[in-house]
Formats: sequence, structure tokens, C-alpha cells
Amino acid sequence: MAQDTVRHVRFSGGMMLHTGYLTGTYESIDYHAKGMPFGLGGAVRFHFFDHLRVGGEGYVSNLRQMHNGSYIRLGWGGVLVDGYWSFGRWMPYVGFTVGGGSLSTLLVCNGDAGDWASESDAILHNAAVMVLDSFVGVEFSVTKAFHLTLKADYMLPLSNRECPTGVRVYFGFMFAR
Repeated sequence: MAQDTVRHVRFSGGMMLHTGYLTGTYESIDYHAKGMPFGLGGAVRFHFFDHLRVGGEGYVSNLRQMHNGSYIRLGWGGVLVDGYWSFGRWMPYVGFTVGGGSLSTLLVCNGDAGDWASESDAILHNAAVMVLDSFVGVEFSVTKAFHLTLKADYMLPLSNRECPTGVRVYFGFMFAR
């Protein structure tokens, strides 16, 4: 009887690749960024009760610009909270992450960042950003300990309006214990 009232806390964690479409305007230099980011990251979650997970996640999104080595890179992480439901081998979930990170922008206006020549017309800017990231996804249990996951998110920058936003799609794997 006492064992029925004690909840077993479970753990899951893994890695995901992502892409999508991001867009944003750098008003101070009159530049409109857009394109498909590519990135990598992961999440770790502790499972509580029947439908709650709390943990953390972190990713790096790289958005190439102008086909000359220019880029916008967002590295971010934070605390995540999500709700999940189990339907056989399928587990849909919805949640959010609150956190922050670094937005690095390199724009080579004339020249090529891929060579070793000095560039006379380039912009390098680093800035902090606070984010609220909402997401929805689904996990498929291949085995009890190995899951595949697919999710989509939309990040809302809370402190930096120049941070490109849009929908990203993630695919990866999770190990569950």
C-alpha cells in the first residue's frame, strides 16, 4: 500500500538536430535577415507525476547569410516545463522554455569570410538575449529506453528585438530511464 503512494521519478535526455525558417530585421544597420537555420542541441527532463516534466535544454542555431561566410548564430538554453500524455507508443507533449543566450552576428558586406584576406567592410556584433520558447511535439517509443522525437517551436525574444524569429523543426532521439 505504501509503495502505491510513492511516485517514481523518471529521467529522459537526448539530442536533436533542427532547421526551419527564421526572419528578423536589424534596424540599426537596415538589414533584413532570413533563411533556414541548422543546429544541434539537446534536452534533459525529469518526469514527475503522470504528465509533468521539468528540466533544461540548450541549442545552437546557425543562420548563414549573403553566401559569403556571413552568419547569425544564436546559442541559448534554459529551464523547460512540459506536459505529456501517453497513448501506447506515442507521447505528444506541449511546453515552454525560459532562458537566455548569446546572439552573434558576422556580416561581411564586401569580400568573403572564407578566405584569409582582411575585410574592410564587415560587421561583428555580440549581444545577450532572453527568450521564451514555446513548443509542441511527439515522441515515439522504439523501445522502453529509446525514443524518437519530433517537435516544432517558436522563440519569442524578450530582450533583443534583432534576434531572428520563426518556426524551427527538431528531430532527434531520447534515452529514457
